[in-house]
Amino acid sequence: MPRSKRLPAAAGGGRRSGGGSGFRPPVVLLLFFFVLVPLLVLAARRSTRTLVSPDQTGSPNFSSKKAADWREQLVIQHLKPILTKEVIEAISASRHELGQWSLDFLRQNHVSSSWQVDGVDHASQNNPTVTDTPQNASNAEKISFKMGDDARVGSLPTANKDSKDNLDGHQLLDSPAKVARRQLREKRREKRALELVQQDDETLVKLENAAIEHSKAVDSAILGKYSIWRRDNENENSDSTVRLMRDQIIMARVYMVIAKSKNRLDLYQELLTRIKESQRAVGEANADSDLHRSAPEKIKAMGQVLSRAREALYDCKAVIQRLRVMLQSADEQVRSLKKQSTFLSQLAAKTIPNGIHCLSMRLTIDYYLLPPEKRKFPRSENIENPSLYHYALFSDNVLAASVVVNSTIMNAKEPAKHVFHLVTDKLNFGAMNMWFLLNPPGNATIHVENVDDFKWLNSSYCPVLRQLESAAMKEYYFKADHPTTLSAGSSNLKYRNPKYLSMLNHLRFYLPEVYPKLDKILFLDDDIVVQKDLTALWSVDLKGNVNGAVETCGESFHRFDKYLNFSNPHIARNFDPNACGWAYGMNIFDLKEWKKKDITGIYHKWQNMNEDRVLWKLGTLPPGLLTFYKLTHPLDKSWHVLGLGYNPSIDHSEIQNAAVVHYNGNMKPWLELAMTKYRSYWTKYIKYDHPYVRGCKLSE
Repeated sequence: MPRSKRLPAAAGGGRRSGGGSGFRPPVVLLLFFFVLVPLLVLAARRSTRTLVSPDQTGSPNFSSKKAADWREQLVIQHLKPILTKEVIEAISASRHELGQWSLDFLRQNHVSSSWQVDGVDHASQNNPTVTDTPQNASNAEKISFKMGDDARVGSLPTANKDSKDNLDGHQLLDSPAKVARRQLREKRREKRALELVQQDDETLVKLENAAIEHSKAVDSAILGKYSIWRRDNENENSDSTVRLMRDQIIMARVYMVIAKSKNRLDLYQELLTRIKESQRAVGEANADSDLHRSAPEKIKAMGQVLSRAREALYDCKAVIQRLRVMLQSADEQVRSLKKQSTFLSQLAAKTIPNGIHCLSMRLTIDYYLLPPEKRKFPRSENIENPSLYHYALFSDNVLAASVVVNSTIMNAKEPAKHVFHLVTDKLNFGAMNMWFLLNPPGNATIHVENVDDFKWLNSSYCPVLRQLESAAMKEYYFKADHPTTLSAGSSNLKYRNPKYLSMLNHLRFYLPEVYPKLDKILFLDDDIVVQKDLTALWSVDLKGNVNGAVETCGESFHRFDKYLNFSNPHIARNFDPNACGWAYGMNIFDLKEWKKKDITGIYHKWQNMNEDRVLWKLGTLPPGLLTFYKLTHPLDKSWHVLGLGYNPSIDHSEIQNAAVVHYNGNMKPWLELAMTKYRSYWTKYIKYDHPYVRGCKLSE
């Protein structure tokens, strides 16, 4: 009975399942799920492995598109730290437009050249299986092809024959592309190593020098920003601390005035104290090395006081007003000091140093102690011999005259053929004789004369001498109420130089009268140094001119209008204002032509017309320009280089190549205000161990 009840129930249940017998449907379903499905899965996996094999792509196998997406995201995680925002955006765009994105597409189209791996392109062309996917491959398979290649480029870990990939645990084998890249790299390494081995020392030196030059081309200012040794920390200016202290003193003075006006006497007194301390620390220092060792403490103390003063007293309007007052006061002081400097420099140029004055006095005393027979120079027969080389030197400075003679003889090829005619005044006549008697210049001839012995040189014959003796000239030079302060009356101070009162300065216009037997003579100033043999000047063709001189004019300076008054009709009518000026100091004069053209008469004519100084101021160059107008032959500039007494920027090569260098200007080489850089050209011709020189304390 129980069994009969269960059978209908089973049968009823079987019918509800779909008809047929009650036991067959479950068995069929079980067979389908447990036998056929695994077989189908295995078959599908084999087909996938056949399509995407390690031999073809060199990449790990992917079973589905899901696995490909997972690997894609893993690659993105690895690349995000090194990719720029623009590259990430390009990847996103390529995914939307082309479906699954490709690292190979990215490398070829978007990534910079630094991602290009040597040999990849070459290997890809030779091995199309690396980048070309089968046309019938699925998206997952295409991704596996592309990622398999780009993973080796550098985005994911690579593997050789003995290594394993860490992504899926599958063993990786070297692809033909990878082998080709490795071989190319090895070949390049071998080639570079061979080149380095074969390079000789000279090539290595060239490479090193090229590297050094390349490093110099790098902007050090940029590098300094990334170095602890920055230029900001370097003290390039040797006076930066001095300037800081002086700036502090200026600001302290400003606040001191403001403090007093606001009745802040405590700050006023403290600022005053700090100013005095800083001034004592600075002193006369011009560089940081000259500062007192207490300077850093004074700077710190002053800074603290200024900080408190700024907090308590700062008023922009008041500070600006006070600074303007100080600026105006400083400007007035500068102008006054400039006038004083001009006056003192002119005064220094007129004076004779104590050492030279001492030398002259001692030589004079010893000369007049000599017996008359020992006062004569040898070779007096050469004095009027026109076949020799004659020099005219007019000076009252014994030491300067000795340098001119010594430098000329030391650079002469035939010293015995040179004759020096020295003319001085009565005061220095004995000294000049005594010096050259004690120090004869080799075999050269010396002839010393006293200008006061020229009886023909008198006021009735010489206009300038008559003018110098006139009351108007004496008033100009010696007027009782003449300004005597340092700052007053300095504008025309150079025209009041005492040398203009001496006939030695004007004797150059009377050379034929002084040396009637000579045909040519070379005139030299006493502030020159001879550096080469000058005998070639006597053979220069002056082309009928009287004066041979070096021209000094430039584009707009040292022309006639600089020296002459062209508002005067006599000057404007007879001369060209743009005519080129020339220099006294080294002039070759043809005395025969001089006499023919009556040069001295021309000079007298213009000098008489300038009695009231309306044509030019005092001096000898302006009348020289008038007298030798269109009668001067220009010499090559290398014969005579000027400006060593006022121009600090003369090219060194010009001085070295010059036959004569001229210290024209106020900074004469025997004065303390001489320019140090030029002084050695002069001092090397002085014997500082000479008893007279040493006794008068003359030193280099």
